[in-house]
Amino acid sequence: MDGRKKHLTQGETQVMNILWGLPGQEGFAADIMKQYPNPKPAMTTLLTFLKILKDKGYVSSRKEGRSYLFKAKLDKDVYAGSFLSEVKDTLFGGSFTSLVSFFVHNEKLTDKDIEELKDIVKNLE
Repeated sequence: MDGRKKHLTQGETQVMNILWGLPGQEGFAADIMKQYPNPKPAMTTLLTFLKILKDKGYVSSRKEGRSYLFKAKLDKDVYAGSFLSEVKDTLFGGSFTSLVSFFVHNEKLTDKDIEELKDIVKNLE
C-alpha cells in the first residue's frame, strides 16, 4: 500500500474481504451481496462502499451490460502487511517483538496456537 491510500473503515474492510474471497477478486454488486453475512446492508449502502473504495484506489470497475464489475486493485496480503507494519511502528515503537508479545499476552493463545507458531519459526530457519 502506498502512502497515498487511506485506511479502510470496518465497513470497507468487510466489502474488501468479500471481494478478495471471490474468484479473481472480482464480482458484481449482487455477487458481493450474496456473500454478505446477515443482516445484509441495503444495496445502496453496498454501492456507496464500492464508490468510496474506488475513490480511495482499492477497487476498479468496468461496465458490463447494465452492471458494473468490481475488482480489487490491491492484494489482501499487501494491505495487511502495510497496515500491520504501521501498527507496529505507531503503537509498538517499531518493535516486532513488542507487537507479537502483545498478542501472546492478550489473545489467550492455546497450546495448539503456540505449537503452530513454533512450527512457523522452524520453517523460516
